[in-house]
Amino acid sequence: MNPIKRQILLITVIAAAIMELIDTSIVNVALNYMSGNLGATLEDISWVITSYAIANVIIIPMTSFLVNNLGRRNYYIGSIILFTFCSFMCGNATNIWELVSFRFLQGLGGGALLSVSAMVVYELFPKEKQATASALFGIGVFIGPTIGPTLGGYITENYSWPWIFYINIPIGIAAAVSCYFLLYEPAIKQKIKQIDWLGIILLIIGIGSLQVVLERGQTDDWFAAGYIVFLTVVAALSLTGFIIWELYTENPVVNLRILRFRSLSIAAVLTFITGMGMYTSIYLTPVVAQRLLNFTPTQSGLLLLPGSIVAVLALIITGKLLQKGVSAALIVFFGFACFIYFNWSMSRINLETPAIDITLNLIFRAIGMALLTVPLGTLAVSSLELKDMPQGTALNNMMRQLGGSFGISIINTYVARRIASHRMDLITHITPDNPAFINRINGYAAAFMQKGFGLLDAKQKAMLLVEKVVIQQSSFSSYLDGYFLIGSFFAMVLPLLLFVAKRDKKKALVIPSSDH
Repeated sequence: MNPIKRQILLITVIAAAIMELIDTSIVNVALNYMSGNLGATLEDISWVITSYAIANVIIIPMTSFLVNNLGRRNYYIGSIILFTFCSFMCGNATNIWELVSFRFLQGLGGGALLSVSAMVVYELFPKEKQATASALFGIGVFIGPTIGPTLGGYITENYSWPWIFYINIPIGIAAAVSCYFLLYEPAIKQKIKQIDWLGIILLIIGIGSLQVVLERGQTDDWFAAGYIVFLTVVAALSLTGFIIWELYTENPVVNLRILRFRSLSIAAVLTFITGMGMYTSIYLTPVVAQRLLNFTPTQSGLLLLPGSIVAVLALIITGKLLQKGVSAALIVFFGFACFIYFNWSMSRINLETPAIDITLNLIFRAIGMALLTVPLGTLAVSSLELKDMPQGTALNNMMRQLGGSFGISIINTYVARRIASHRMDLITHITPDNPAFINRINGYAAAFMQKGFGLLDAKQKAMLLVEKVVIQQSSFSSYLDGYFLIGSFFAMVLPLLLFVAKRDKKKALVIPSSDH
Protein backbone atom coordinates (compact mmCIF):
# COMPACT_ATOMS: atom_id res chain seq x y z
CA MET A 1 0.00 0.00 0.00
CA ASN A 2 1.42 3.37 -1.01
CA PRO A 3 1.93 6.01 1.74
CA ILE A 4 -1.01 8.20 0.68
CA LYS A 5 -3.52 5.32 0.76
CA ARG A 6 -2.02 4.16 4.04
CA GLN A 7 -2.54 7.59 5.61
CA ILE A 8 -6.13 7.80 4.33
CA LEU A 9 -6.95 4.35 5.73
CA LEU A 10 -5.34 5.27 9.06
CA ILE A 11 -7.41 8.46 9.29
CA THR A 12 -10.55 6.54 8.28
CA VAL A 13 -10.37 3.80 10.92
CA ILE A 14 -9.41 6.23 13.71
CA ALA A 15 -12.28 8.52 12.65
CA ALA A 16 -14.67 5.54 12.77
CA ALA A 17 -13.48 4.68 16.28
CA ILE A 18 -13.85 8.31 17.39
CA MET A 19 -17.38 8.41 15.91
CA GLU A 20 -18.35 5.36 17.96
CA LEU A 21 -16.90 6.85 21.13
CA ILE A 22 -18.56 10.21 20.59
CA ASP A 23 -21.90 8.40 20.64
CA THR A 24 -21.18 6.89 24.05
CA SER A 25 -21.01 10.34 25.64
CA ILE A 26 -22.77 12.77 23.30
CA VAL A 27 -26.23 11.67 24.45
CA ASN A 28 -25.61 12.36 28.14
CA VAL A 29 -26.08 16.12 28.00
CA ALA A 30 -29.22 15.67 25.86
CA LEU A 31 -31.00 13.24 28.21
CA ASN A 32 -32.99 16.02 29.86
CA TYR A 33 -34.26 17.26 26.48
CA MET A 34 -35.00 13.72 25.25
CA SER A 35 -36.95 13.01 28.44
CA GLY A 36 -39.19 16.04 27.93
CA ASN A 37 -39.56 15.62 24.18
CA LEU A 38 -40.42 11.92 24.30
CA GLY A 39 -42.43 12.05 27.52
CA ALA A 40 -40.13 9.61 29.34
CA THR A 41 -38.96 9.43 32.93
CA LEU A 42 -35.28 9.77 33.79
CA GLU A 43 -35.22 6.04 34.62
CA ASP A 44 -36.62 5.17 31.17
CA ILE A 45 -34.38 7.60 29.30
CA SER A 46 -31.30 6.00 30.90
CA TRP A 47 -31.97 3.00 28.64
CA VAL A 48 -30.64 5.15 25.79
CA ILE A 49 -27.23 4.69 27.41
CA THR A 50 -27.52 1.17 28.82
CA SER A 51 -28.99 -0.41 25.68
CA TYR A 52 -25.92 0.74 23.75
CA ALA A 53 -23.61 -0.70 26.42
CA ILE A 54 -25.47 -4.04 26.53
CA ALA A 55 -25.16 -4.36 22.74
CA ASN A 56 -21.41 -3.83 23.08
CA VAL A 57 -21.28 -6.53 25.76
CA ILE A 58 -22.95 -9.00 23.40
CA ILE A 59 -20.96 -8.20 20.25
CA ILE A 60 -17.44 -7.70 21.64
CA PRO A 61 -16.83 -11.41 22.51
CA MET A 62 -18.08 -12.37 19.04
CA THR A 63 -15.71 -10.07 17.16
CA SER A 64 -13.04 -12.69 16.43
CA PHE A 65 -15.60 -15.17 15.12
CA LEU A 66 -17.35 -12.59 12.94
CA VAL A 67 -14.08 -11.30 11.50
CA ASN A 68 -12.93 -14.83 10.63
CA ASN A 69 -16.28 -16.02 9.32
CA LEU A 70 -17.47 -12.96 7.40
CA GLY A 71 -14.10 -11.48 6.53
CA ARG A 72 -12.70 -8.44 8.24
CA ARG A 73 -13.48 -6.11 5.35
CA ASN A 74 -17.12 -7.24 5.02
CA TYR A 75 -17.72 -7.22 8.78
CA TYR A 76 -16.16 -3.79 9.29
CA ILE A 77 -17.95 -2.10 6.39
CA GLY A 78 -21.21 -3.80 7.34
CA SER A 79 -20.83 -2.54 10.91
CA ILE A 80 -20.26 1.03 9.70
CA ILE A 81 -23.39 0.84 7.54
CA LEU A 82 -25.46 -0.58 10.42
CA PHE A 83 -24.15 2.09 12.80
CA THR A 84 -24.88 4.88 10.31
CA PHE A 85 -28.37 3.66 9.41
CA CYS A 86 -29.33 3.25 13.06
CA SER A 87 -27.99 6.74 13.80
CA PHE A 88 -30.49 8.07 11.27
CA MET A 89 -33.29 6.00 12.81
CA CYS A 90 -32.40 7.16 16.33
CA GLY A 91 -32.82 10.77 15.19
CA ASN A 92 -36.22 9.91 13.72
CA ALA A 93 -37.49 8.04 16.80
CA THR A 94 -40.97 9.14 17.92
CA ASN A 95 -41.02 7.42 21.35
CA ILE A 96 -38.54 6.29 23.95
CA TRP A 97 -38.64 2.56 23.20
CA GLU A 98 -38.18 3.10 19.47
CA LEU A 99 -35.09 5.16 20.31
CA VAL A 100 -33.82 2.49 22.73
CA SER A 101 -34.28 -0.25 20.11
CA PHE A 102 -32.26 1.56 17.47
CA ARG A 103 -29.62 2.52 20.06
CA PHE A 104 -29.22 -1.20 20.77
CA LEU A 105 -28.74 -1.96 17.07
CA GLN A 106 -26.38 1.00 16.80
CA GLY A 107 -24.34 -0.53 19.64
CA LEU A 108 -24.11 -3.82 17.74
CA GLY A 109 -22.66 -1.94 14.78
CA GLY A 110 -20.36 0.12 16.99
CA GLY A 111 -18.78 -2.96 18.57
CA ALA A 112 -16.55 -3.51 15.52
CA LEU A 113 -15.55 0.11 15.13
CA LEU A 114 -13.20 -0.04 18.12
CA SER A 115 -11.76 -3.54 18.13
CA VAL A 116 -11.26 -3.88 14.36
CA SER A 117 -10.01 -0.28 14.05
CA ALA A 118 -7.34 -1.05 16.63
CA MET A 119 -6.26 -4.16 14.71
CA VAL A 120 -5.92 -2.18 11.47
CA VAL A 121 -3.94 0.64 13.13
CA TYR A 122 -1.43 -1.84 14.53
CA GLU A 123 -1.04 -3.59 11.17
CA LEU A 124 -0.28 -0.27 9.46
CA PHE A 125 2.81 0.26 11.64
CA PRO A 126 5.95 -1.88 11.59
CA LYS A 127 6.87 -3.81 14.72
CA GLU A 128 9.48 -1.29 15.83
CA LYS A 129 6.85 1.49 15.79
CA GLN A 130 4.12 -0.31 17.70
CA ALA A 131 4.54 2.11 20.62
CA THR A 132 3.68 4.95 18.22
CA ALA A 133 0.62 3.03 17.06
CA SER A 134 -0.46 2.50 20.67
CA ALA A 135 -0.09 6.19 21.52
CA LEU A 136 -1.82 7.32 18.31
CA PHE A 137 -4.81 5.05 18.82
CA GLY A 138 -4.92 5.82 22.54
CA ILE A 139 -5.10 9.56 21.88
CA GLY A 140 -7.67 8.92 19.17
CA VAL A 141 -10.03 7.07 21.49
CA PHE A 142 -9.82 9.95 23.94
CA ILE A 143 -10.89 12.53 21.36
CA GLY A 144 -14.42 11.08 21.21
CA PRO A 145 -15.24 11.37 24.92
CA THR A 146 -13.45 14.74 24.97
CA ILE A 147 -15.61 16.44 22.38
CA GLY A 148 -18.75 14.30 22.83
CA PRO A 149 -20.44 16.12 25.75
CA THR A 150 -19.40 19.58 24.54
CA LEU A 151 -20.55 18.87 20.98
CA GLY A 152 -23.76 17.29 22.26
CA GLY A 153 -24.50 20.30 24.46
CA TYR A 154 -23.94 22.77 21.63
CA ILE A 155 -26.08 20.81 19.15
CA THR A 156 -28.91 20.23 21.64
CA GLU A 157 -29.06 23.85 22.72
CA ASN A 158 -28.74 25.44 19.29
CA TYR A 159 -30.51 22.89 17.08
CA SER A 160 -32.33 19.83 18.47
CA TRP A 161 -31.30 16.52 20.03
CA PRO A 162 -31.88 14.36 16.88
CA TRP A 163 -28.90 16.12 15.29
CA ILE A 164 -26.53 14.44 17.78
CA PHE A 165 -27.29 11.28 15.77
CA TYR A 166 -27.55 12.83 12.31
CA ILE A 167 -23.95 14.09 12.43
CA ASN A 168 -22.82 10.45 12.18
CA ILE A 169 -24.35 10.03 8.74
CA PRO A 170 -21.80 11.90 6.55
CA ILE A 171 -18.89 10.51 8.60
CA GLY A 172 -20.27 6.98 8.34
CA ILE A 173 -20.84 7.20 4.58
CA ALA A 174 -17.32 8.58 4.01
CA ALA A 175 -15.77 5.86 6.20
CA ALA A 176 -17.70 3.08 4.42
CA VAL A 177 -16.66 4.32 0.97
CA SER A 178 -13.03 4.74 2.01
CA CYS A 179 -12.87 1.24 3.52
CA TYR A 180 -14.54 -0.25 0.44
CA PHE A 181 -11.57 0.87 -1.67
CA LEU A 182 -8.73 0.67 0.86
CA LEU A 183 -9.40 -1.91 3.60
CA TYR A 184 -7.77 -5.27 3.00
CA GLU A 185 -8.03 -8.71 4.56
CA PRO A 186 -5.29 -9.68 7.05
CA ALA A 187 -2.49 -11.82 5.67
CA ILE A 188 -3.01 -14.51 8.30
CA LYS A 189 -6.46 -15.72 9.27
CA GLN A 190 -7.20 -17.82 12.31
CA LYS A 191 -9.01 -21.09 11.87
CA ILE A 192 -12.76 -20.54 11.76
CA LYS A 193 -14.45 -22.13 14.75
CA GLN A 194 -18.04 -23.18 15.18
CA ILE A 195 -20.06 -20.44 16.80
CA ASP A 196 -21.22 -21.00 20.34
CA TRP A 197 -24.89 -20.24 19.76
CA LEU A 198 -26.06 -21.61 23.12
CA GLY A 199 -23.53 -19.46 24.96
CA ILE A 200 -24.61 -16.35 23.07
CA ILE A 201 -28.32 -17.02 23.68
CA LEU A 202 -27.76 -17.62 27.40
CA LEU A 203 -25.65 -14.45 27.63
CA ILE A 204 -28.28 -12.32 25.86
CA ILE A 205 -31.18 -13.70 27.93
CA GLY A 206 -29.27 -13.53 31.22
CA ILE A 207 -27.86 -10.03 30.82
CA GLY A 208 -31.05 -8.67 29.26
CA SER A 209 -33.27 -10.07 32.03
CA LEU A 210 -30.98 -8.84 34.78
CA GLN A 211 -30.84 -5.39 33.20
CA VAL A 212 -34.65 -5.12 33.10
CA VAL A 213 -34.83 -6.20 36.76
CA LEU A 214 -32.30 -3.55 37.75
CA GLU A 215 -33.91 -0.82 35.65
CA ARG A 216 -37.60 -1.48 36.44
CA GLY A 217 -37.44 -3.07 39.91
CA GLN A 218 -37.59 0.19 41.85
CA THR A 219 -40.36 1.65 39.69
CA ASP A 220 -42.60 -1.44 40.00
CA ASP A 221 -41.94 -2.23 43.68
CA TRP A 222 -39.50 -5.06 42.98
CA PHE A 223 -40.84 -8.52 43.77
CA ALA A 224 -44.39 -7.27 44.19
CA ALA A 225 -44.47 -7.36 40.37
CA GLY A 226 -44.83 -10.82 38.86
CA TYR A 227 -42.69 -10.11 35.82
CA ILE A 228 -39.80 -8.95 38.04
CA VAL A 229 -39.92 -12.28 39.91
CA PHE A 230 -40.04 -14.17 36.60
CA LEU A 231 -37.13 -12.25 35.05
CA THR A 232 -35.05 -12.62 38.21
CA VAL A 233 -35.41 -16.41 37.99
CA VAL A 234 -34.67 -16.32 34.25
CA ALA A 235 -31.55 -14.20 34.83
CA ALA A 236 -30.27 -16.48 37.60
CA LEU A 237 -30.82 -19.67 35.59
CA SER A 238 -29.47 -18.22 32.32
CA LEU A 239 -26.29 -16.75 33.81
CA THR A 240 -25.63 -19.88 35.87
CA GLY A 241 -26.15 -22.00 32.76
CA PHE A 242 -23.92 -19.64 30.77
CA ILE A 243 -21.05 -19.96 33.25
CA ILE A 244 -21.28 -23.77 33.39
CA TRP A 245 -21.58 -24.13 29.60
CA GLU A 246 -18.70 -21.74 28.86
CA LEU A 247 -16.43 -23.61 31.27
CA TYR A 248 -16.97 -26.96 29.55
CA THR A 249 -17.78 -26.31 25.89
CA GLU A 250 -14.92 -26.72 23.39
CA ASN A 251 -15.28 -23.36 21.62
CA PRO A 252 -16.83 -20.91 24.12
CA VAL A 253 -17.90 -17.44 22.98
CA VAL A 254 -16.38 -16.16 26.25
CA ASN A 255 -13.50 -18.31 27.45
CA LEU A 256 -14.11 -18.16 31.20
CA ARG A 257 -11.42 -20.78 31.81
CA ILE A 258 -8.73 -18.14 31.47
CA LEU A 259 -10.04 -16.54 34.65
CA ARG A 260 -7.86 -19.09 36.46
CA PHE A 261 -5.07 -16.56 35.96
CA ARG A 262 -5.10 -14.34 39.03
CA SER A 263 -4.05 -11.15 37.26
CA LEU A 264 -6.90 -11.45 34.74
CA SER A 265 -9.59 -12.31 37.30
CA ILE A 266 -8.59 -9.39 39.54
CA ALA A 267 -8.28 -7.04 36.56
CA ALA A 268 -11.78 -8.10 35.46
CA VAL A 269 -13.25 -7.07 38.83
CA LEU A 270 -11.34 -3.78 38.79
CA THR A 271 -12.41 -3.14 35.21
CA PHE A 272 -16.05 -3.80 36.13
CA ILE A 273 -15.86 -1.18 38.89
CA THR A 274 -14.00 1.18 36.56
CA GLY A 275 -16.82 0.85 34.03
CA MET A 276 -19.30 1.70 36.76
CA GLY A 277 -17.34 4.82 37.67
CA MET A 278 -16.80 6.02 34.13
CA TYR A 279 -20.37 5.58 32.92
CA THR A 280 -22.18 6.72 36.08
CA SER A 281 -20.08 9.86 36.43
CA ILE A 282 -20.70 10.89 32.83
CA TYR A 283 -24.40 10.12 33.40
CA LEU A 284 -24.88 11.78 36.80
CA THR A 285 -22.93 14.99 36.21
CA PRO A 286 -24.98 16.41 33.28
CA VAL A 287 -28.22 15.44 35.06
CA VAL A 288 -27.19 17.26 38.26
CA ALA A 289 -25.85 20.24 36.29
CA GLN A 290 -28.98 20.73 34.18
CA ARG A 291 -31.82 19.62 36.44
CA LEU A 292 -30.59 21.01 39.74
CA LEU A 293 -27.88 23.60 39.08
CA ASN A 294 -29.71 25.09 36.06
CA PHE A 295 -26.78 24.78 33.65
CA THR A 296 -27.48 24.84 29.91
CA PRO A 297 -26.51 21.78 27.83
CA THR A 298 -23.52 23.69 26.44
CA GLN A 299 -22.35 24.64 29.94
CA SER A 300 -22.76 21.01 31.05
CA GLY A 301 -20.62 19.83 28.15
CA LEU A 302 -17.94 22.43 28.86
CA LEU A 303 -17.64 21.16 32.44
CA LEU A 304 -16.11 17.95 31.05
CA LEU A 305 -13.86 19.48 28.40
CA PRO A 306 -10.84 20.65 30.50
CA GLY A 307 -10.55 17.30 32.24
CA SER A 308 -10.68 15.41 28.96
CA ILE A 309 -7.84 17.52 27.55
CA VAL A 310 -5.77 16.84 30.66
CA ALA A 311 -6.57 13.13 30.25
CA VAL A 312 -4.87 13.06 26.83
CA LEU A 313 -1.64 14.36 28.41
CA ALA A 314 -1.98 11.93 31.31
CA LEU A 315 -2.45 9.05 28.84
CA ILE A 316 0.83 9.89 27.10
CA ILE A 317 2.64 10.03 30.45
CA THR A 318 1.08 6.71 31.49
CA GLY A 319 2.34 5.04 28.31
CA LYS A 320 5.88 6.28 28.98
CA LEU A 321 5.75 5.06 32.59
CA LEU A 322 4.73 1.58 31.43
CA GLN A 323 7.52 1.55 28.85
CA LYS A 324 10.02 2.38 31.62
CA GLY A 325 8.86 -0.61 33.64
CA VAL A 326 6.63 1.06 36.21
CA SER A 327 4.21 -1.49 37.67
CA ALA A 328 0.77 -1.47 36.05
CA ALA A 329 -0.74 -2.27 39.46
CA LEU A 330 0.86 0.85 40.94
CA ILE A 331 -0.54 3.07 38.19
CA VAL A 332 -3.97 1.45 38.62
CA PHE A 333 -3.78 2.24 42.35
CA PHE A 334 -3.34 5.95 41.66
CA GLY A 335 -6.10 5.82 39.04
CA PHE A 336 -8.50 4.39 41.62
CA ALA A 337 -7.37 7.00 44.15
CA CYS A 338 -8.29 9.76 41.68
CA PHE A 339 -11.75 8.28 41.14
CA ILE A 340 -12.30 7.93 44.89
CA TYR A 341 -11.34 11.56 45.41
CA PHE A 342 -13.58 12.68 42.52
CA ASN A 343 -16.65 10.89 43.89
CA TRP A 344 -15.96 12.04 47.45
CA SER A 345 -15.61 15.68 46.29
CA MET A 346 -18.79 15.51 44.19
CA SER A 347 -20.70 14.09 47.16
CA ARG A 348 -19.88 17.29 49.11
CA ILE A 349 -20.98 19.97 46.62
CA ASN A 350 -24.06 22.13 47.22
CA LEU A 351 -26.54 24.10 45.13
CA GLU A 352 -24.25 27.13 45.28
CA THR A 353 -21.09 25.33 44.15
CA PRO A 354 -19.52 27.27 41.23
CA ALA A 355 -18.85 25.60 37.89
CA ILE A 356 -15.06 25.90 38.35
CA ASP A 357 -15.16 23.63 41.41
CA ILE A 358 -17.08 20.94 39.53
CA THR A 359 -14.66 21.27 36.61
CA LEU A 360 -11.69 20.76 38.95
CA ASN A 361 -13.35 17.64 40.37
CA LEU A 362 -13.89 16.32 36.85
CA ILE A 363 -10.19 16.80 36.11
CA PHE A 364 -9.43 14.22 38.81
CA ARG A 365 -11.95 11.88 37.17
CA ALA A 366 -10.23 12.39 33.81
CA ILE A 367 -6.76 11.74 35.23
CA GLY A 368 -8.07 8.59 36.88
CA MET A 369 -9.53 7.51 33.55
CA ALA A 370 -6.18 8.02 31.82
CA LEU A 371 -4.32 6.12 34.54
CA LEU A 372 -6.64 3.13 34.14
CA THR A 373 -7.05 2.86 30.36
CA VAL A 374 -3.89 1.03 29.31
CA PRO A 375 -2.60 -0.27 32.70
CA LEU A 376 -5.76 -2.29 33.41
CA GLY A 377 -5.49 -3.90 29.99
CA THR A 378 -1.80 -4.60 30.65
CA LEU A 379 -2.58 -6.08 34.05
CA ALA A 380 -5.33 -8.26 32.57
CA VAL A 381 -3.05 -10.04 30.07
CA SER A 382 0.22 -9.86 32.01
CA SER A 383 0.13 -13.56 32.96
CA LEU A 384 -1.61 -14.92 29.83
CA GLU A 385 -0.05 -16.91 27.05
CA LEU A 386 0.01 -15.26 23.64
CA LYS A 387 -2.86 -17.44 22.33
CA ASP A 388 -5.10 -16.38 25.23
CA MET A 389 -4.52 -12.62 24.93
CA PRO A 390 -7.33 -11.86 22.45
CA GLN A 391 -9.87 -13.64 24.67
CA GLY A 392 -8.43 -11.98 27.77
CA THR A 393 -8.71 -8.53 26.20
CA ALA A 394 -12.26 -9.21 24.98
CA LEU A 395 -13.32 -10.48 28.41
CA ASN A 396 -11.82 -7.44 30.11
CA ASN A 397 -13.56 -5.06 27.70
CA MET A 398 -16.84 -6.91 28.24
CA MET A 399 -16.53 -6.45 32.01
CA ARG A 400 -16.10 -2.69 31.55
CA GLN A 401 -19.28 -2.44 29.48
CA LEU A 402 -21.16 -4.60 31.98
CA GLY A 403 -19.98 -2.38 34.80
CA GLY A 404 -21.24 0.67 32.96
CA SER A 405 -24.71 -0.66 32.18
CA PHE A 406 -25.19 -2.18 35.65
CA GLY A 407 -23.81 0.93 37.33
CA ILE A 408 -26.38 3.24 35.76
CA SER A 409 -29.21 0.86 36.70
CA ILE A 410 -27.96 0.58 40.28
CA ILE A 411 -27.59 4.36 40.59
CA ASN A 412 -31.13 4.99 39.31
CA THR A 413 -32.54 2.55 41.88
CA TYR A 414 -30.39 3.91 44.69
CA VAL A 415 -31.18 7.55 43.92
CA ALA A 416 -34.94 6.83 43.80
CA ARG A 417 -34.78 5.20 47.24
CA ARG A 418 -32.67 7.99 48.70
CA ILE A 419 -35.06 10.67 47.39
CA ALA A 420 -37.87 9.14 49.46
CA SER A 421 -35.59 8.90 52.50
CA HIS A 422 -34.32 12.48 52.24
CA ARG A 423 -37.84 13.78 51.66
CA MET A 424 -39.05 12.12 54.87
CA ASP A 425 -36.10 13.59 56.78
CA LEU A 426 -36.87 17.10 55.52
CA ILE A 427 -40.63 16.83 56.12
CA THR A 428 -40.04 16.02 59.80
CA HIS A 429 -38.71 19.58 60.17
CA ILE A 430 -41.81 21.14 58.58
CA THR A 431 -43.82 21.56 61.78
CA PRO A 432 -45.63 24.52 63.40
CA ASP A 433 -43.24 24.43 66.37
CA ASN A 434 -40.11 24.75 64.22
CA PRO A 435 -39.02 28.44 64.30
CA ALA A 436 -36.86 28.06 61.19
CA PHE A 437 -39.80 26.69 59.20
CA ILE A 438 -42.17 29.42 60.47
CA ASN A 439 -39.65 32.13 59.59
CA ARG A 440 -39.16 30.65 56.10
CA ILE A 441 -42.94 30.47 55.45
CA ASN A 442 -43.51 34.00 56.74
CA GLY A 443 -40.66 35.30 54.62
CA TYR A 444 -42.04 33.65 51.46
CA ALA A 445 -45.58 34.86 52.24
CA ALA A 446 -44.38 38.41 52.79
CA ALA A 447 -42.58 38.35 49.44
CA PHE A 448 -45.76 37.20 47.65
CA MET A 449 -47.87 39.81 49.47
CA GLN A 450 -45.50 42.53 48.24
CA LYS A 451 -46.34 41.35 44.72
CA GLY A 452 -50.04 41.97 45.35
CA PHE A 453 -51.30 38.60 46.55
CA GLY A 454 -53.74 38.36 49.48
CA LEU A 455 -52.71 36.75 52.78
CA LEU A 456 -54.41 33.38 52.06
CA ASP A 457 -53.05 33.13 48.50
CA ALA A 458 -49.60 34.24 49.67
CA LYS A 459 -49.48 31.48 52.33
CA GLN A 460 -50.63 28.85 49.83
CA LYS A 461 -47.95 29.90 47.36
CA ALA A 462 -45.40 29.94 50.17
CA MET A 463 -46.26 26.30 51.04
CA LEU A 464 -45.97 25.31 47.37
CA LEU A 465 -42.58 26.98 47.24
CA VAL A 466 -41.47 25.08 50.36
CA GLU A 467 -42.61 21.83 48.71
CA LYS A 468 -40.58 22.71 45.61
CA VAL A 469 -37.51 23.37 47.77
CA VAL A 470 -38.00 20.02 49.56
CA ILE A 471 -38.19 18.17 46.23
CA GLN A 472 -35.12 19.96 44.88
CA GLN A 473 -33.05 19.37 48.00
CA SER A 474 -34.16 15.73 48.28
CA SER A 475 -33.17 15.08 44.66
CA PHE A 476 -29.88 16.91 44.99
CA SER A 477 -28.88 15.07 48.19
CA SER A 478 -29.80 11.75 46.59
CA TYR A 479 -27.57 12.32 43.57
CA LEU A 480 -24.72 13.24 45.91
CA ASP A 481 -25.33 9.95 47.74
CA GLY A 482 -24.98 8.27 44.34
CA TYR A 483 -21.49 9.71 43.90
CA PHE A 484 -20.56 8.55 47.40
CA LEU A 485 -21.84 5.02 46.67
CA ILE A 486 -19.71 4.69 43.53
CA GLY A 487 -16.68 6.02 45.39
CA SER A 488 -17.29 3.38 48.07
CA PHE A 489 -17.24 0.62 45.43
CA PHE A 490 -13.84 1.87 44.25
CA ALA A 491 -12.52 1.89 47.82
CA MET A 492 -13.85 -1.61 48.57
CA VAL A 493 -12.09 -3.35 45.67
CA LEU A 494 -8.82 -1.42 45.94
CA PRO A 495 -7.22 -4.01 48.30
CA LEU A 496 -7.45 -6.58 45.49
CA LEU A 497 -4.32 -5.00 44.01
CA LEU A 498 -2.37 -6.46 46.93
CA PHE A 499 -3.08 -9.96 45.58
CA VAL A 500 -1.90 -9.33 42.04
CA ALA A 501 1.13 -11.40 41.16
CA LYS A 502 4.31 -9.58 40.23
CA ARG A 503 4.22 -8.23 36.75
CA ASP A 504 5.63 -10.58 34.16
CA LYS A 505 8.95 -9.23 32.96
CA LYS A 506 8.16 -10.32 29.46
CA LYS A 507 6.71 -7.32 27.70
CA ALA A 508 3.72 -8.11 25.54
CA LEU A 509 1.98 -5.96 23.00
CA VAL A 510 -1.33 -4.74 24.42
CA ILE A 511 -3.95 -2.93 22.39
CA PRO A 512 -5.39 -0.21 24.63
CA SER A 513 -8.97 -0.69 25.70
CA SER A 514 -11.65 1.87 24.83
CA ASP A 515 -12.39 3.29 28.31
CA HIS A 516 -14.16 6.64 28.29
